[in-house]
Amino acid sequence: MRVASAVLLLIAAPAPAPAAEPSAQAIDRVMADALKAWDVPGAALVIVQGDEVAVLKGYGVKQLGRPEPVGPDTVFPLASCSKAFTSTLVAMLVDDGLVGWDDRVRDHLPTFRLSDPHADALVTVRDLLSHRTGLGGHDRLWYHAPWKVDETLRRVDKLPLSYPFRAGFAYTSLTYMAAGRFAARRAGKPWEALVKGRITDPLGMAGVRFTTADPPADRAMGHHAPKGGPLGPMPGYDMPEPNPAGSVHASARDLGAWLKFHLAGGVGPDGKRLVSERSLAETRMPQTIIRLEGNARAMNPDTTQLSYGMGWVVSDHRGKRVHAHGGMIDGFRVQVTLLPDEKLGIAVLNNRHETRMNQAVTNTLIDLYCDLPDRDWNGFFGKLVADAEAARRAELAARDAARKPNTKQSLAADGYAGEYADPAYGAAKVWTKGGKLTLDWSSFRAPLEHYQDDVFRVTDGHFEGELVEFATAPGRGAVALRFGGVVFKK
Repeated sequence: MRVASAVLLLIAAPAPAPAAEPSAQAIDRVMADALKAWDVPGAALVIVQGDEVAVLKGYGVKQLGRPEPVGPDTVFPLASCSKAFTSTLVAMLVDDGLVGWDDRVRDHLPTFRLSDPHADALVTVRDLLSHRTGLGGHDRLWYHAPWKVDETLRRVDKLPLSYPFRAGFAYTSLTYMAAGRFAARRAGKPWEALVKGRITDPLGMAGVRFTTADPPADRAMGHHAPKGGPLGPMPGYDMPEPNPAGSVHASARDLGAWLKFHLAGGVGPDGKRLVSERSLAETRMPQTIIRLEGNARAMNPDTTQLSYGMGWVVSDHRGKRVHAHGGMIDGFRVQVTLLPDEKLGIAVLNNRHETRMNQAVTNTLIDLYCDLPDRDWNGFFGKLVADAEAARRAELAARDAARKPNTKQSLAADGYAGEYADPAYGAAKVWTKGGKLTLDWSSFRAPLEHYQDDVFRVTDGHFEGELVEFATAPGRGAVALRFGGVVFKK
């Protein structure tokens, strides 16, 4: 009887109240405060309530020092927010009967292999999309790599697993590259053609691009402040090849259509269902627990549970259910957020590297629309960033304080020169000029200076400050080097 009463109470419970509608002036203040607090040149914002776009606006400029403003149609790279497009495509293939969430990957993409035989035999589509395969991030295997996606995937079986299969969460783009490849193989078309034909075109997302080969006229320029110096333009990340893990580019107007589609449970603007509600909901179902500790805890102070779905982070914010994902690439950061119970969607795009503005703005807007107590999210995240930077400086200072004084390298500079290789990461070439060492790997050049013993420090470029440690053997000279946690053997 008590169970029946509880069921009746649940049935009779009122639906969540729709989100309130703050004034345009209030929204503009949120954005103006954030642009100033984070020193961001420009941003675009779209907010969807129910089936309507409530806010669609640009703020600031596309490039520092130039007058052209960011507008609703200014295109930004979405980076890892692209992953939800890939998982949505897979949901459509599940509807078609071409793929099952728990199908073995080898049945759809035999060329994708993991180094651990047990994991390789059992890894499923769901495992790939929920970051629980045992692969670590391995971002250096694709970031600015001179090789293509298929070559990156070919190297995956040379990577040792970072943790036991299905024993935890480790975010990686590699498995989404594989997901795009098996989707293409099963459906008989390239990933980008499938996303365009089944998602972005039906939703009217006219600004979407899948590579940087055909840039739109209305696009934002990325910015950064290298070495703590003044803010300035940052070279864009070249994406000549479509990448299912991160190459979608879109405008705020485009993301308005994307948010409406998700809030409608998979229905397009003409009322046509593009994907079943069940399959789409599966992508936002908790799949892998993200432990609320360390940075995850610090970044989510009002969260009681954090997990990864498939292309979405599933959490709660001050009692509100949230589905969200961030994206970051050279010079840009993006945040896409859904509050399904409030029928509220928010997307924030900006053109500054590694800023936390997007999350600060998103949290502020959620509080504003849901009539939650005010909190200074710019100040909150600003302190986290400052504390993290202080900790990083302290760590480097401690490392340098422990440096052995007055040690000498055991070999002349030429003794370290040569080619070193790792089965997954490929060749690293060390060469000398004027007695100075330089390491070339992937598309990066890293000049080296002696640090201690046979350890050298990178003095410039992307890896500045990192250490390169050589191993030597009697009569053989340098036989290996350790760089970025990878051992390259001569």
